[in-house]
Formats: sequence, structure tokens, C-alpha cells
Amino acid sequence: MLRLSQSPTDPDFVQNPYPFYDRLRNGGDLAWWEDYGLPCAVSHRAVQALLKDRRFGREVPADLAPAVPDHLAPFYAIEAHSMLELEPPRHTRLRGLVLRAFTSGRIAAMRDDIAALAHDLIDALPDDGADLLPAFCQPLPVIVICRLLGVPETHAPQLLDWSNAMVAMYQARRDRAVEDAAARAATEFQAFLADLVAHRRRHPADDLLTRLVEAEAEGSRLSTDELTATVILLLNAGHEATVHSLGNGIKALLDHQTPIAPETADRTVEEILRFDPPLHMFTRMAYEEVEIFGHTFARGDRVALLLAAANRDPATWPDPASFDPTRPPATHTGFGGGLHFCVGAPLARLEMAIALPILMQRLPGLTLSEPPRYANLYHFHGLEALRATW
Repeated sequence: MLRLSQSPTDPDFVQNPYPFYDRLRNGGDLAWWEDYGLPCAVSHRAVQALLKDRRFGREVPADLAPAVPDHLAPFYAIEAHSMLELEPPRHTRLRGLVLRAFTSGRIAAMRDDIAALAHDLIDALPDDGADLLPAFCQPLPVIVICRLLGVPETHAPQLLDWSNAMVAMYQARRDRAVEDAAARAATEFQAFLADLVAHRRRHPADDLLTRLVEAEAEGSRLSTDELTATVILLLNAGHEATVHSLGNGIKALLDHQTPIAPETADRTVEEILRFDPPLHMFTRMAYEEVEIFGHTFARGDRVALLLAAANRDPATWPDPASFDPTRPPATHTGFGGGLHFCVGAPLARLEMAIALPILMQRLPGLTLSEPPRYANLYHFHGLEALRATW
């Protein structure tokens, strides 16, 4: 197996990780990333296969689980009930409850709301230019997920702060300060939701939070801990990736002078998610001895699935480093796959397909005022600023 070293916090890598992925892929379907001490799936076929292989999963068996440091107890108390970190049967039950609210009809019903919000945000922009990340890309998805869940959108800035602190635990820059901030955010987020859940029990509404509360009350085995962890996951995942996708998408459209209109939006959004996805790595654990792609995994071994590397595999996409919304469709890994395929993918796609054409139509002179730089967020991938004029 090819073994390569590359710091995930190296400034050059943060700005452009794709050459390193190409080097890894030159070794075949799997390659060893020394800095993580992990084998990595880098080809499209390997990533897709491992996403769907039930011999691998996210949930760590009790006998393999490491001890949780005291200072991180609040964070991992939530993670212990997070759908993202579970496997069947608990994952099946939680995902089923969430999907009852994330129906195609409920998502489609938000189309006009998303469009109106996009117009409102553009109306509020300065006349000459702004950083579109805080002015457009961040507020749009967080307000949408707040409305869907039934969380007061006046709390959106606080939710964004809590979310950023918690998801930093998955970033290569993680240190003790990041851990302490994540634990504080988890404690405050949990308390906020406990109050909101208590209010929804007394005052039901037509929203996802009420549906989850009622499911718990009807004896569908959704505990209070599972309820709050699920809402935190939906709030965090429901906007974090979409913020990066919107920012990366605007950058790609402007860099390549690519128009986007309502009639071409769906295909263009898929190309954005293939070309520069918001999540680059997703890890899984082997539950038994597995021999696959020439490597033997022992029980408890982890493997890193490099989603962004799979999306640039020339065996699946000719000229994969080019941005081409007209290319023939193929299944990208921007939303993962298998049991953990992103439950919010239809909402994220809709937000992008509505908001991006509106932005480009309303701001026909939109131009980058300085080259955007990616933030040190790996294994997420998103911009630190998106300054533009119009």
C-alpha cells in the first residue's frame, strides 16, 4: 500500500487538497495517510463500496470504546445519542422518525420560503459589495433549518456559534481550547433545547420539533436524550455543510464564469457538490475481519473514506479537475452514502438550486473583489471569506 505524509493543517493543503488526493489515488483504491495513521479509500469505487459495506460502521462497540476524558463528558453525552454515530437498530429508529418530517412534500413546501429569504438577504446587502459568507451563505441555511425545526430564528446567531464550536471537534486543528469550547457549547445547547422541548410539550406547533416530541410521547422509544441529540445534529448538519456548499459554489461559478439559471440549477448544484464538496473525509470502523481492495482490516480498524478524492476520480469523471455542469450525471459522494446518506440532502439541494440562481440574477455584476481563501477546517472544506462587489 502506498504510504504518504501530508499535514491536513498545512496552508497549501488547506487551499488545495486535490493534488495530494491525486497522489494517493496513484497507489490504487486504498493508500495510507501517515499523518492520520489510517488507510484511506480514494477511488470512487472503493469509497462507494465501503459506504455501503455493513461490515463497517460508525458506532464503536462497547469493548472498543476509549474512556471519555472528564472535560469532554458533555460533548460525548450528546454524541452517544447522535444518529450519525449509531448503527441499526437505534439508527434505524431515529432516522425513521426524522424522515417522517423530512418528507418530499414538506421540503418542497419550503420552496417559496427559501426564495423569499434569499431575496430578503440580497435586499439587505450594501450597494457596493460585502463578504457573502456572513451576509448570505451563513444566514440562509441556518434560518431555513430553524424554521423547519420550529426553533426561533432570532436564536440563529447563537446556534451558529454553538454549531461551529461543536463541529470543530472533527477538525484537524482540534486542541484543548477547541475541546473546552465544544463542551461548553454542548452544555448550553442541551439546556436551550431542554427548555424549548418543554415549551413544545405545552404548546405544540406544526414543525419538526413538535413531531419528534409527540413521537416520544406516543411511546415510539425516543428518549429525551435522543430527542435533544437528534435536534442538535439536525441543526448542526442542517446548515454547516450548506454554508460551505453555497460559498464553494459561488466561488466555482465565478471562477469559471459559469451561468446558473432555474432550468439548469439542479445539474449545476450536483457539479458543485462533486467538484468542491463541503466534507472531505468520513471514517468508518471494521466490525469483523475484512479483506477488501487488497487490504485486511482487523476488527476495530478504522478506514478514512476520502469523499472529495472519490469525486475527482478520472475513472468515473473524464477531466475531473474541470468544472462542467453539462457533464453526464454520475453518483458523487458529496452527501456520503449507504445507511448514513445525508438525511438533509433534498433540503440542501433545494436551498442551493433556489438561492444561487436568485443571487446571480439579482447581482448580475457579481465579481470577486479578492481571491477567496479556504479556512483551516479539515476534514471540512469551506471558505473563510467570500468578498465580492457588484
